[in-house]
This record gives sequence, structure tokens and C-alpha cells, in this order.
Amino acid sequence: MDLNTLYHRTLEHWADVVVAVRDDQWDAPTPCSEWSVRDLVNHVTSEDLWTAELMGGSTIEEVGSRLDGDLLGDEPVARSIDAAKAATTSVAERLPRGGTVPLSFGDTDVSEYVWQLASDHLVHAWDLSAATGTDRRLDPALVAAVAGWFAEREEAYRGAGAVAPRGLSHGGGQSDLLASFGRDSEWGPNHACAARFLRAFGNGDLDAIMLEMTPDCVFEATGSAPDGVRHEGKDAVRSVWAQMFADTTDPLFTTEEQVVAGDRALFRWSYGWTEPDGGRGHVRGVDVIRFRDGLISEKLSYVKG
Repeated sequence: MDLNTLYHRTLEHWADVVVAVRDDQWDAPTPCSEWSVRDLVNHVTSEDLWTAELMGGSTIEEVGSRLDGDLLGDEPVARSIDAAKAATTSVAERLPRGGTVPLSFGDTDVSEYVWQLASDHLVHAWDLSAATGTDRRLDPALVAAVAGWFAEREEAYRGAGAVAPRGLSHGGGQSDLLASFGRDSEWGPNHACAARFLRAFGNGDLDAIMLEMTPDCVFEATGSAPDGVRHEGKDAVRSVWAQMFADTTDPLFTTEEQVVAGDRALFRWSYGWTEPDGGRGHVRGVDVIRFRDGLISEKLSYVKG
């Protein structure tokens, strides 16, 4: 399969998944833990619009901030499909001529850039399928081609922070490819719950936090030593977190890492605040999580020091 055909087919697959997004799914979490469905589609739409610009000869400086922010407006599907069409046309016209394109990290061979784009569309198509409940299967020929290209680049990409830590492969070419890009091919309701919960904690949104907890949830707080304090039931847990947010100036909860495996999960995080003297303080810790029926039933917290 030639590179232009491969690229075209990855965009076709992406477009098929985009048009299947329901109106009530745009705020749903995705395997890209910081992104909702809308965020994910906006990211790829931006990439496609950048592709058309760069393949057409524009420089990064000439594009400037035109493609920053929300690009989807009130017609997210139409905007995304239009961008994909523009990208497909620009690649078909430019790829045969070869040469380089100016990327943020330097001039890059045009074929290498197209490989990057193809892999991004293929993996993000799976992300979107997983988030919206559509068919997650990827074309085995596309999987094999992208996996072969990425095998020699995975270590460098991970070292540069371009992909997440390697995920767990559950066997087979598709699962292996997704793992190499930091995905878990068994991403499901518990992963989605974790993403919503962590996003809500990061926003300090107590109502949204509690939506992810079972009625009989348990929270073991980090203090006081040596065993912490155990709080049982949704009302008790809510009260503790409400007090924590109320007593903290400029609270900021940041997720450093999350691992979900079956009905268990581990969250590594930091929690920061503003001190009376205006400086910033923080603690770092981990949560040991248990899920039941797609909600968090137990959160056991531990901190450093």
C-alpha cells in the first residue's frame, strides 16, 4: 500500500467515526484522559487544518494563531469532515513532490510527516470509537503498516513526551499498536469513570465528583497518622471534600498518572494551594481505587512525608 493510500484510508476511518458521534456524547471522556470527545475531535480538526496549510506552503509564522482554540463551533461534525477533506487533498497534491515541511521542531521530510498524520488519525479513531461505543476494530492492514513504521520511533517519541507510557497489550496486532501509543485496548466504563472523576477533582467541582461515587462509598483520608480517618457513605465523603476545598486557598489538584486494571485503579497526583505568605505549597500522593458498576466505591489515599 502506498503512503498516500494509507493516509487517505486512515482519514476515511476517522471520518466514519466522527459522523457517528451522537449529540449527547460531545462531553464524554475519552482514552485521552485530559480530553472530552469534543476536545479530541477539535484536536484532530486542528491537525487537519494545519496539514492543509503546511502542505500548501504556509509557514508556522504565517498561520500564527488562526487555528488556535475551538474550531468546531455549532457544527462539529461538518467542520471536522471539511478539515479532513482539505487535508486529504493537500497531501495527495504535495506528497508526490517530496521535500520538507516546517514543523515546530524543524523541517521534516514530507513523507515522515504524512506517516505521523496517518498514525495519529488511526489511533485517535480508536480513541473516539472507544469513547462513543462504536466499533473499535481497526483495519489490520493499516495497523500493521503503522506498527511497522512506529517500531523504530517509539522510544524516541516516548523520550520526547510525545506519547504516554507504554500501555498493557492484551495480545494481537491492534492491542500491541495501541499499547505502543500508551493505550489500553480494554478501555471501558471504569476508565471513563476515572477520567470524569479526575477531571472533576481538577476543576474543584464537588457535584461532578460525587456523581462518580457509589451511595455507600468509602474514603480513607491521609491524616491523621498512622491510619488516617475512614469516612463511609456519600454524605460523609462529600462533607469531607467540601471542607477541604473550603479550607484551601486556590486549590489545584493535578493528575500525574492513572492506571486502571479491571475493578481497581491507582491515581498518582499532587494537590497544591496558596500559603498565607503568597507562596505555593503542595503534597503528592496516590489513591488506591475500587470500582463497582462503573462508579468509585472506595478511595484510599496516601501521601508522601
